[in-house]
Amino acid sequence: MDYLLRSLQSDFIKRLTTGCLLHCETEGQYSELTIISGERLKALREFCWLMAEKYKRVSPVRDVFISYLKGKLGEEVVKERLADFITEVDYEKRFGGDGKIDFTLTSDPSVGIEVKSRHGSIDRVRWSISSEEVEKNAVVVCILIQEEVNEAQSEYHLFLAGFLPTRMIKLKTGKISFGIDQLLYGGGLWCYLEQLQSSINYNFSRQQPLISKYHLPQEMPSKPTNNQLIKSSLQTDVDNYLDSDDKDLNLLYMKLGEEYFDKGEYVNAITNYNQALQLNPNNADLYYRRGLAHYQLGDYEGASADYSQAIQRNLHDAKSYNKRGLALYQLGRFEEAIDDYTQAIRINPNVAIAYKNRAEARSHIGDNQGAIEDYTQAIKINPDYADAYKNRGISRYLLGYQPGFTQAIKINPQDANAYRNRGNARSDLGDYEGAIEDYTHAIQINPNYADAYYNRVNARSDLGDYEGAIEDYTHAIQINPNYADSYYNRGNIRLEKGDKQGVIEDFQKAADIYRKEGKLEALKDTQARILDLEIEESLDILNF
Repeated sequence: MDYLLRSLQSDFIKRLTTGCLLHCETEGQYSELTIISGERLKALREFCWLMAEKYKRVSPVRDVFISYLKGKLGEEVVKERLADFITEVDYEKRFGGDGKIDFTLTSDPSVGIEVKSRHGSIDRVRWSISSEEVEKNAVVVCILIQEEVNEAQSEYHLFLAGFLPTRMIKLKTGKISFGIDQLLYGGGLWCYLEQLQSSINYNFSRQQPLISKYHLPQEMPSKPTNNQLIKSSLQTDVDNYLDSDDKDLNLLYMKLGEEYFDKGEYVNAITNYNQALQLNPNNADLYYRRGLAHYQLGDYEGASADYSQAIQRNLHDAKSYNKRGLALYQLGRFEEAIDDYTQAIRINPNVAIAYKNRAEARSHIGDNQGAIEDYTQAIKINPDYADAYKNRGISRYLLGYQPGFTQAIKINPQDANAYRNRGNARSDLGDYEGAIEDYTHAIQINPNYADAYYNRVNARSDLGDYEGAIEDYTHAIQINPNYADSYYNRGNIRLEKGDKQGVIEDFQKAADIYRKEGKLEALKDTQARILDLEIEESLDILNF
């Protein structure tokens, strides 16, 4: 079903550019387009102005109004399309979604649904989601607003851009963003939620005593249409918001801080984080976020101080140790940076970037052997760490790694292996043009030398010659069609060129060969890459 929804999504995007869309005004029925205007829009505006007035001390009234209106417009689309199937989270219990949840299934409040609304061009609009939102929701629904949101717009055309099951998102910290072409077609949303509910019910029933299967379900009360309820429900929202406490205000400051950070307005982000910290001075994540903003502004002292505050409140926060290490590195305090990277590695030894960062700091203090060890470990964790490969070559150079391949070539100028070996050494030292020259000599001596093609392509890739790299991998594959690494690496080059279909084909071929050869680690890595490609290094394929 996932491939079907992706195919339908591709067709939807094409129709979206021409305006040939499915438009249905019946509540509870699917529609690609929803139009909001008139009294319905007026009621939404009134609610958002009340919210803006309440929180005007946080940010300019107009900014708060527009932020709320974007959110409410998107929620209206989802309410109209899913109707009684979902229930809006009680505003008395939530701010901006009860911990970032907008709706739940009516039959199961544990299933959260979040709505993201954005305005922008089809080819550039992006939605983002945080690890917290992934954890708390089963689905994120994305809405594209055609018109720029403002206080004077009389009508909005809203497109149900698509949805993503959060089970498809591999994210432990931070945020990811995605475009419309990476979403699943919105017409499958209801079906997906039904199947999700059926799966939950099935798993639950298997854990219950047999007699519980015969309990009659309670009858759900009927629910008026959205148009009948909109004014009364919004007024309830207002009443509940007006009863909110400092916790709500703190969440709003955090939300505004995140929005400013995402837009690159780091000074405004810091201002809002400051306000949030006044209300909740023990929130380690707030110090971490403010530290990120200080770092982006080049205020490494301020960033280091904030990361220190985060660490004081959470001694096991590996990411804060790593980030403080980066700030200290920028300040030239390499020994202290190494200490922080080491602590981050102790807490979580499976993060490649911590080893890479520590290697760079070790290189600066002359600990070249330690740098090699760290670069090597980074590569083991993440074989695609191109910088780590290159830097490992630099470390070898610092150690005076100078093999005598040139002498071997003088003794036997027709020794293709000697040229290849010297090419490898040159590549390791960052002399890619010299490496290409040696690999070319090896190929001239032995036109069927697959390893020489394979190695020349790596050097060409490092110089940005992707067309030449693909050519060489193709030659290597023709010589040895069972050379899995050639498929894998050609896939990486195609990824750089944006040829997603070609990438998946190459990775799949590599995976098939790795499986036959019993290379389980390589197989596991390649399968993970295939899954990652489906939604821009963050999503995997889900069997509905």
